[in-house]
Amino acid sequence: MTSRRGASADDAALRALLLALAQTPAPTGSEDARREVVRRLWTEAGLEPRTDAAGNVLAEVGGTEASGAGDAGYVIVAAHLDSVFGPAVDVSVKRGDGRWSGPGIGDNAASLAILTRYLQTRDQSGRARPALLVAATVGEEGLGDLRGARHLVAEAGGGASAFIAFDGVLGTITDLAVGSRRYEARFSAKGGHSWGDYGAPSAVHAAGSAIAALTRVKVPRSPRSSLNVGQVWGGTSINAIAETAGFNLDLRSVDADFLASLDAAAMSAVRQAAERSGALVELIQVGDRPAGSSPNERLVAAARAAYGAVGVTAHTSAGSTDANPAMAAGLPAIAFGGYRGGDAHRLEEWLEPDSLAVGLEAFSQLLERLA
Repeated sequence: MTSRRGASADDAALRALLLALAQTPAPTGSEDARREVVRRLWTEAGLEPRTDAAGNVLAEVGGTEASGAGDAGYVIVAAHLDSVFGPAVDVSVKRGDGRWSGPGIGDNAASLAILTRYLQTRDQSGRARPALLVAATVGEEGLGDLRGARHLVAEAGGGASAFIAFDGVLGTITDLAVGSRRYEARFSAKGGHSWGDYGAPSAVHAAGSAIAALTRVKVPRSPRSSLNVGQVWGGTSINAIAETAGFNLDLRSVDADFLASLDAAAMSAVRQAAERSGALVELIQVGDRPAGSSPNERLVAAARAAYGAVGVTAHTSAGSTDANPAMAAGLPAIAFGGYRGGDAHRLEEWLEPDSLAVGLEAFSQLLERLA
């Protein structure tokens, strides 16, 4: 493995940064507290951070003289602020020997910690780097719908040469964007008493029929796609024919055209089921993440080499990350992971704190290669 500059100092600093960030709640849509921590840390690192209209924290970092990258445009590096956990969840970190756990500790507090440590030590190694626009983005998770990254690409993507979403575990290179369409289906019907009004249309029965119809929609293995009803609700009591009911629907594909056709098939299935059941349905789109790819071969090669330099085996995969809007805009983009861990989006999420320094070195290697 390539030797690391000030490894013991980095280890201690990374752990302190991780604790400060992971133990500051940042539910999607309520990232204010963690945003202020990031602004303070980046200011202390000698940068001039600002907050854009979407709520992202942005800072410019000049390229090194050795890079000669000024003519090529800057590289955008984005690590998202938010986690999937709501404000009532205890985000305290449990520290064991060689393994720390806590909600959101890896996704995405670890990436923010590594990026912040890189900024703190950016001029100490003498390594080349391209000019950077670093961003701590909002709304990456769930129904945040990549709000921060969308705004970032729209406002700053035109001057960039590449986009890196710093997100995920060591060795992961996300080079293909999984798009998604998300809906809330709301059913309404006359309802009534389960005995006296038996036979009246039921919103719950209509929702159930629609879910059954969705299971019959053809979802191919290639292009890889998926269909999932994740939440169901409705009804008043066990002895009432339901007046209202609903569910949430998530549709995904790596192919934009197939995602559109899957969307059309699913909507038709739901509407027909509601009509057969004598109910009304309202379909409300609550998410729309773009699918696709971009000319990112150079980025992928640099990421593979960076991982190889620290003894980590790289693999590419499709995913839904802050890189999606950049890929959809044709900007070379990937997501790049920086820690060893698991159980993301679970209360028992964990990571190996020793791996943060490896992630820092891999990230440094990547930027050096892009210079």
